Amino acid sequence: MVAEQIVVNKLLVGFDLGGTFVFALSGATAGVKHRLDLFGVLVLSFAAGNAGGIARDLMIGAIPPAAISDWRYVAVSMLAGLITFYWYRIINRLSSPVLVFDAAGLALFAVSGAGTALAYHANPVAATLLGMLTGIGGGMVRDILVMEIPTVLRTELYAVAALLGAAVMVLGRMLHLPTYGAAIAGAILCFGLRFIAMRRGWQLPIARPPEQSG
Repeated sequence: MVAEQIVVNKLLVGFDLGGTFVFALSGATAGVKHRLDLFGVLVLSFAAGNAGGIARDLMIGAIPPAAISDWRYVAVSMLAGLITFYWYRIINRLSSPVLVFDAAGLALFAVSGAGTALAYHANPVAATLLGMLTGIGGGMVRDILVMEIPTVLRTELYAVAALLGAAVMVLGRMLHLPTYGAAIAGAILCFGLRFIAMRRGWQLPIARPPEQSG
């Protein structure tokens, strides 16, 4: 039982660090596009990679948050920021792969967020919502810092994909399925839905204000 819990904890941390790196890349990319200096790029990199996890940890009482108490989160974020700052042209050429990585990061964060919330005894609904928050929080802070409408409010099935991925993770644990199995299933569902939505342009209905008469 103890050995299994250690494996589960390592899995969740691995998902968390993977998601942190991917979203830190997206934050640094936004910083370079807005012509920020090195410090600004690193700030956006850290914010995008860790804001969601910090919000989750504060809500479940995991204080201090892992993003500032575990050096690996800071190191991964700074590494992503430096790579993007000095080799932006290479990263920019990978626009399509970066979108795929973004979908993968969303999936990793949604699952790790829900799993971490459950480990701190959050109820199923709270754990599902916290999984979604972990996935979308960093991107929202990144966009707000560069004065853009958050991607989650205007792109194809972003938050919905994170919510469903987190829900699968929570449901699997409620059914007493192996944690790693539920985590992988939730991540695959989130990634698959997000990826297909990007490819086919699936999105929720868009608000259209009534036309004003001339």
